[in-house]
Order: sequence, then C-alpha cells, then structure tokens
Amino acid sequence: MNALPPLDRCALLLDLDGTLLDIAPTPELVAVPQSLPGDLLRLRARLGDALAIITGRPIAQIDALLPGVPYAVAGEHGGAIRLAPGAAEQRPPLPSPPAPWLDAAERLVAAHPGSRLERKHHGFVLHFRGAPAAGPALHEALSRLLDEDHRFDLLSASMAWEVRPAGIDKGVALAALMAQPPFAGRLPVFIGDDVTDDDAVRVAKAEGGVGLKVDTVFGSAAGVRAWLGRCAADATNEWATL
Repeated sequence: MNALPPLDRCALLLDLDGTLLDIAPTPELVAVPQSLPGDLLRLRARLGDALAIITGRPIAQIDALLPGVPYAVAGEHGGAIRLAPGAAEQRPPLPSPPAPWLDAAERLVAAHPGSRLERKHHGFVLHFRGAPAAGPALHEALSRLLDEDHRFDLLSASMAWEVRPAGIDKGVALAALMAQPPFAGRLPVFIGDDVTDDDAVRVAKAEGGVGLKVDTVFGSAAGVRAWLGRCAADATNEWATL
C-alpha cells in the first residue's frame, strides 16, 4: 500500500460500528473506549477540523456516543447530514417506507424471537444477531416487499438487513462532505468495515484519496483505534505506519 498523503492535506472520514467501536449484541450496547474521544479530538485539531463520522445510525446517536467529537456527521447513510457543530441537519427529500411494510416487519420480528426492528426516518433495519438462523427468511420476506416498490434498496449489513431509499449511500454522503469546508480541497481518507462502506471507499479513491477496509488493513476495530491513537500521539505531519 502506498503511503498516505501528509496529514495536514487530508480529511478523515470514519464509519462507526465495526470501525471505531466493537460490534455489540445490539446497537444500544456499544461501548466507547475511554481514550477514543481524546484521540479523535487531537486528530481533528491537526486536520483543521476535517474529521467526520459517516454512519447508518441517526445523527442523534453519534451525539450521544461521541459528543462534540466529529466536526461533521452524515447519518442514515447520508439521509441526514450536519456539516458543522450546531448546524441544522440537512435532509434530501426521500420517501418513507409504506406503513404496511413496517407492519410486516413487526410480524417478522414476532415470528423470529431474537430478531429486532430498528426504525429510521426513511427506512428500517431488521437485526438478526440474536437469531442468526432467521437471516435467510427475513431476507426473502423483505425482498418480496421491495419487489412492489423500486424506490427502496435492500442492503446487507452486519447481521442485519436494511431497507433504505434508493440513491442514498455513504459514497454520496462522503462526496457531499468533501464539497464543503473544512473538507474541500483536502484528500479523503475513509475507513469502514462493512459492505455498506464500499461506496465511500470507491468515492474516496475517485477523489484522489484513500479508502481502507478494517479487515484487510487493521484486522479489527481495536486495530483501527490503536492506529488512530498512534497518529494522535505523533507530533509529525505524517500518519502512523499502517
């Protein structure tokens, strides 16, 4: 792998679950290691504030987990973007899933104990980490629903299936952030772990930057955190060795 560009020429854009934080049995049970906020804030200062989180979670959850840490946040795969601390959330006009779909999702969860429904502004997620054998049945049922309405996509996530509006993804979110200060004019360095991060990896590379996947470069979220900690502790203008 080629060396990363000098740190002060870059913007750092990070996925959350599986990248910065270890995957937990449910999204509510994730833990933020004590050293992580400080490391990210030190890096943000050295990056001229060009540090963002790009996640499938709602922005409010990032505020609860990492209050005041990222300069910008793209939540819900880009369905909601906040460009700066204190700025209003920007939401493109998107369809919401039909009410009968949510009713069907509730019935699916009831039929597969251990699975759970997570509602979002313009979509929903069926988690099956607590019911691994239910994955194929949930996928089949959701696929039948989406055959009725091509305004939505069905995505594979970590032990989950997500229904979201078509045309919204983390690559679109990354491009939107990189078009605005303090990110504009810098080279994106994106890190993600899941298939939903592949779009951001692709766009980061297309914009002259770097897209890194956790499993192939860092091995785990702990490996990402350790690398970020070394970068934050290094007083030079270079990234720590990958």
